[in-house]
Amino acid sequence: MRRQGTRGRMDGLLTLLLFGVFAACVLMVLLTGARAYRGLTERDRAAYDRRTCVQYIATKVRQGDAAGAVTVEPFGDTAALRLDDGEAGCVTRLYCFDGWLMELYTFADAELSPQDGERIMPLAGLTLTLKDGLLTAEIEAGEGVTDTLRLSLRSEEGGQP
Repeated sequence: MRRQGTRGRMDGLLTLLLFGVFAACVLMVLLTGARAYRGLTERDRAAYDRRTCVQYIATKVRQGDAAGAVTVEPFGDTAALRLDDGEAGCVTRLYCFDGWLMELYTFADAELSPQDGERIMPLAGLTLTLKDGLLTAEIEAGEGVTDTLRLSLRSEEGGQP
């Protein structure tokens, strides 16, 4: 009889040990999945932020695309994309200042500085060039990641805005 009791305890101990191993494996799979999910969501968020910035600038340019209305000019210590509103005598400036994409909507002759603009979204750097109707914006989102936006201005081709 005593032998049966010991065997029963060994079977119970083996069952408990197998359950522990199974629980540890499930926990490891869950932790690995959570880590992978976090990495994917961070990567997707960064890509979304970059695409949003590119699309924001592209939309602003498309909205303001009229003959002579889109220019690149110095603004403080940086370059700004200037979009003239023609009839109203107002301008919109898009530029990078102090780690942010900034927008400043004001009268064309107003004396304002880059810090007067409205913060739109975080941005590490913005390089703008306009040559022969082709606007190029190099958008640095940080961590060495740079996106390039190239827009052919329709107004330069004789099209309607």
